[in-house]
Amino acid sequence: MKRYEQQRFTGERALFMSRDLELDFCTFADGESPLKESRNLKITNSLFQWKYPLWYCDNVEVEDSTMFEMARAGIWYTNHISMKNITYEAPKGFRRCDDVVLENVSMVNAQETLWNCRNIKMKNITAKGDYFAMNCENMEIDGFTLVGNYSFDGCRNLTIRNAKMLSKDAFWNCENVTVYDSFISGEYFGWNAKNVTLVNCTVESLQGMCYMDNIVMKNCKLMNTDLSFEYSTVDAEIKSNIVSVKNPISGSIKAEHIDEIIFDDDQIDKTKTEIITEQ
Repeated sequence: MKRYEQQRFTGERALFMSRDLELDFCTFADGESPLKESRNLKITNSLFQWKYPLWYCDNVEVEDSTMFEMARAGIWYTNHISMKNITYEAPKGFRRCDDVVLENVSMVNAQETLWNCRNIKMKNITAKGDYFAMNCENMEIDGFTLVGNYSFDGCRNLTIRNAKMLSKDAFWNCENVTVYDSFISGEYFGWNAKNVTLVNCTVESLQGMCYMDNIVMKNCKLMNTDLSFEYSTVDAEIKSNIVSVKNPISGSIKAEHIDEIIFDDDQIDKTKTEIITEQ
């Protein structure tokens, strides 16, 4: 493999269509699309300071490197990419990528990041920004902290473990989602989603879990959650109080206590939902 070490690249398409390349302690300064259409790249200890650095690439490994704020829209239409120990400051990273592996990545400006991607594995990720991971498929996440609204809209086949999410409108329009051992705080959790399962989770959500088809909650807690489960089919085992439940369509809700149960829609048959409280 050809190797560049301690080099500074400038100008548009500085290393366009590179093949079998190693880059160590290199800087990509002003100049768009420096590695566009490249293949078989191994990049370490490097700095990306300008736009569109890794478009239409294939087989890319990046470690111990930094994506600066102006490396915006940095990784689009790229397949088989892994990134480890990365500070990722730029917004709009990752669009329409396939086979993405991220480990120990800090995304401090993750606005509109990870859109329309497939086959993603993430471990020990922190992110801040709205509209994270829209319309992605086949995601596995372990160790995740997010501050940002409208996350995971339209995702399919998603598993999350050990997460802390401060995210309004999380998991809207999703299908086949399982979340383990996590904390999620944000209004309107999960609307219009299908087949969502939460295990050992704590959720705080105004009007959470509404308009959902098959929301399952096992050994979960609901904090400050009112007007929950409206127009949803539900199987919920809640190890806490619920402020209020409103117009569930069918299923079972078990809780320590429910302050208020509301059935005010004449089209809802309340006998189709079993509601059990300990007190």
